[in-house]
Amino acid sequence: MFRAEVRIDLGAIRHNVRHLAALAGDAATMVVVKADGYGHGAVDVARAALEAGAGWLGVCTLEEAAELRAADITAPVLSWLHVPDEDFAPAVASGVDLGVASRRDLAAIAAGARAAGRPARVHLKIDTGLSRNGCPPHAWGDLLDAVADHVAAGEVEPVAVWTHLAHADAPAHPTIDVQADRFDDAHAAAQARLGRTLLAHVANSAATLTRPDLHRDLVRPGIAVYGLDPVVGPGEATALRPAMSLHGRVALLKTVAAGEGVSYGHIWTTPTDRTLALVPVGYADGVPRLLGSTGRLSVGIGGVRRPVVGRVCMDQVVVDLGPADAEHGVAEGDEVLLFGDGADGGPSAAEWAELLGTIHYEIVTGVGSRPRLRRTVVG
Repeated sequence: MFRAEVRIDLGAIRHNVRHLAALAGDAATMVVVKADGYGHGAVDVARAALEAGAGWLGVCTLEEAAELRAADITAPVLSWLHVPDEDFAPAVASGVDLGVASRRDLAAIAAGARAAGRPARVHLKIDTGLSRNGCPPHAWGDLLDAVADHVAAGEVEPVAVWTHLAHADAPAHPTIDVQADRFDDAHAAAQARLGRTLLAHVANSAATLTRPDLHRDLVRPGIAVYGLDPVVGPGEATALRPAMSLHGRVALLKTVAAGEGVSYGHIWTTPTDRTLALVPVGYADGVPRLLGSTGRLSVGIGGVRRPVVGRVCMDQVVVDLGPADAEHGVAEGDEVLLFGDGADGGPSAAEWAELLGTIHYEIVTGVGSRPRLRRTVVG
């Protein structure tokens, strides 16, 4: 039996990828599996996504790309965020595509290509308004000149031009069209300067779902692959199916007299004699401590939502089952749902995010990275 468990439903992953690929139409689908597949397990998610029709995989780091290759995943992989002095030779040798945002990036990748004895496949990133990674427009022409030199030397093979959107979760935001226009100019300039057709990719999850005009040659869904919609709010209808759920068990039942404080700081006091359930899952397992301060966190036990009372501790939370003289139908050892797909009004990662004033990306990556949780993969 388990103490605390995170469950990953690969059937949900496949469903979501099929849905997103259908929306993408003629555009190819790159499933983003960075951060260990947003906490869901990069290798498992990658295999399920490819089975469901994805043609590409996207990661942040060279180490993440190497993990996929070590698992004998041969599909195209793009790695896009690198620091100075990284050794690109292994990535080039294994056929990993590499993002380029500066002449420094390009020179380091070209050195890796020389060491690997083959040209590096590169995707040139233009900063169209996010002001994060990417080449600023004023330096774009200079970067293209350098790319042309490395192409002539047989060191790089340009594959694509790409960018990332700042307001895609607000589909009508005017900056989206501004960024699209800047991207089109940069893409056209790159094709003219390099004398070849280059793939264009712009759309993240939100744009894949809501902006078909931005699908171009390739879409890059991330959070939507995992069943979390970046556009709709908690409880709103979506075709996506959340793939992660978090479970615990009741470790102890006890009766506590009226007027007793519960957990650190006594932020909750029993209004009457109460039956309390101890669930050994806490912030060391990815349950944010601040959730205990909202007064609205609840869990599912036996299909019934029950409130968490008092502070979230490192290893445990306390659940109020009601008056001590009332029948609660809970036994020690019973399973507890901390969050799941939200079906039938159950708790969800999106709900946790709303309580905390954050995004559901943070919830699932925070839970999925916890080593104390037993991980069970289904589907």
